[in-house]
Amino acid sequence: MDLRLPQLKAAYASGELTPRKVISHIKQAAENYDDHNIFIHVLSDTELEPYLAALEKTERNNLPLWGIPYVIKDNIDLIGIPTTAGCPEYAYTPTESATVVRLLIEAGAIPIGKANMDQFATGLVGTRSPYGVCHNSFDFDMISGGSSSGSAVSLALNLCSFSLGTDTAGSGRVPAAFNNLIGLKPSKGLLSTSGVVPAVRSQDVISIFALNAQDAYQVFDVAAQVDARDEYSRDENALMPPAWGAKPILGIPDETSLFFNDDKKAEISFFATIHQLKQMGYEIKEIPFKRWLDTAKLLYGGAWVAERYVAIEDFLNRHEDKIDPTVRTIIAGARSLSAADAYKGSYALQKAQSETQDLWQSVDCMITPTTPSIFSQAQLEKDPIGFNSILGTYTNFMNLLDYAALALPTGFRKDDLPTGITLFAPAGSDRQLLQLADQLQGEFNSCAGAKNTPVPTHQPALFENKHSISLAVVGAHLIGFPLNKQLVERGAKLLKTTKTAAKYNFYELLGGPILKPGLVKTTEGGQPIEVEVWTMPKQHLGSFLALIPSPLGLGKVELIDGSQVVGFICEPWGLKGATDISHTGGWRNWMAERPATE
Repeated sequence: MDLRLPQLKAAYASGELTPRKVISHIKQAAENYDDHNIFIHVLSDTELEPYLAALEKTERNNLPLWGIPYVIKDNIDLIGIPTTAGCPEYAYTPTESATVVRLLIEAGAIPIGKANMDQFATGLVGTRSPYGVCHNSFDFDMISGGSSSGSAVSLALNLCSFSLGTDTAGSGRVPAAFNNLIGLKPSKGLLSTSGVVPAVRSQDVISIFALNAQDAYQVFDVAAQVDARDEYSRDENALMPPAWGAKPILGIPDETSLFFNDDKKAEISFFATIHQLKQMGYEIKEIPFKRWLDTAKLLYGGAWVAERYVAIEDFLNRHEDKIDPTVRTIIAGARSLSAADAYKGSYALQKAQSETQDLWQSVDCMITPTTPSIFSQAQLEKDPIGFNSILGTYTNFMNLLDYAALALPTGFRKDDLPTGITLFAPAGSDRQLLQLADQLQGEFNSCAGAKNTPVPTHQPALFENKHSISLAVVGAHLIGFPLNKQLVERGAKLLKTTKTAAKYNFYELLGGPILKPGLVKTTEGGQPIEVEVWTMPKQHLGSFLALIPSPLGLGKVELIDGSQVVGFICEPWGLKGATDISHTGGWRNWMAERPATE
């Protein structure tokens, strides 16, 4: 059964499937994987009935996620179902769902079950659970990644359409990498953490696992809502990441910073990915990476461990013997930390934020391996804390430095295990990362998860950029002309050079000292005129508009492909005395021809 969102919606629309049939199929399929220890709780028929009955009272597909089955990590509340955080003695039954869960249900999604996890979300391995080791979907003896292990494996084995995890130090990216999935770690605060058992309250996010970026985008679009009950909640529209060009400039760690724990298969896979990106025309720059790696050490080596202690302090003090020994060692270590340690950590983080800011001046998006390597369960038993620390090399700093990140599968290693990279960029870049992942995933992989689910073709129209606006320029703002700096100074990036629809007349207007063009739409006899389409951060559009002299202004310009973008237009009165240069097809051609006409 194809559980991708568009395919499932199409099956509902045709009557081929109903939510009841889908849920029945999933529950039967889940029984075949009991030995994988994926679930802590699968909803019973009685517990599922309210969700199914509610959908049956509405029209098919009348909600954005109508009938879409999903799995919830068991540190995220679902009304009436125990939340354990991977510890039976800690369990409680919430009287309301977490905000994100409620939003998804209101959008028509159906919760299937609560997923196994590393206890109290402390681990990147998927083995620290009294409910059993959650096994990798490709190799039963390898780790599945954590702490959102069950969420990732359930999706990889086609037991849901998407799943929710949490990600404080990599828990939504590491399991994605080990199970051939998209793992979106949103910017902090965009998905409410109200109703989530905290790990590190100031750094926690809810993450999204999906088979492809298109599905992840639809889930993100529903769940990314401001929540007044969450003091860490942020409005996506208030975050203003830089604009990207048509092909963002990609950064990778400098050679001395790359670390693969002597895993040649992982190293070969990473550099093969980078080589392929270069072949695809992406500019790749090596960036000094030590500052980022040093920041990663703060999350477990500094005072932020104290937040893990604060989250379960009362339970730990009363039931220390009920906690996984490795988890207990990590969290209880915070007892020795002082307020002075907290301030020292805060100062170190502020310094790191300052020192890494300038590194973004030369790249749009950074790429790292998601993990240096992957380990077997047998290897992990020998050094559970040490190997876990290795897995967090490229993930632990992300939330501390306020980045959005996305784990992208890029094929398979020589041993047939999944491999991948992580894309990250400043907060608010979530939709840009998803669009880039949609462009790239099919170039590396034909299938997602462990059940050969096809990767869809790229659909750029799906991904709305709420932070930038496309702007067509026709004259002195073109590259190489005097006013182009007004775009560059405002962080604008070139998307493409194209033409307008064949519906415009083009003029050189009177006046100066800088020559000005006039673009006027006509009902007959128009020409296609060359334009450059730039993307500009919306917060700078007002200051740009203030620089535009009369009779010019901004309006809608129709492009040759039928789309419309904001662009320069001219008021008709400004054409008095103007020279019609429509025959040249554009300002650049006219400037090359003009001296001969003087």
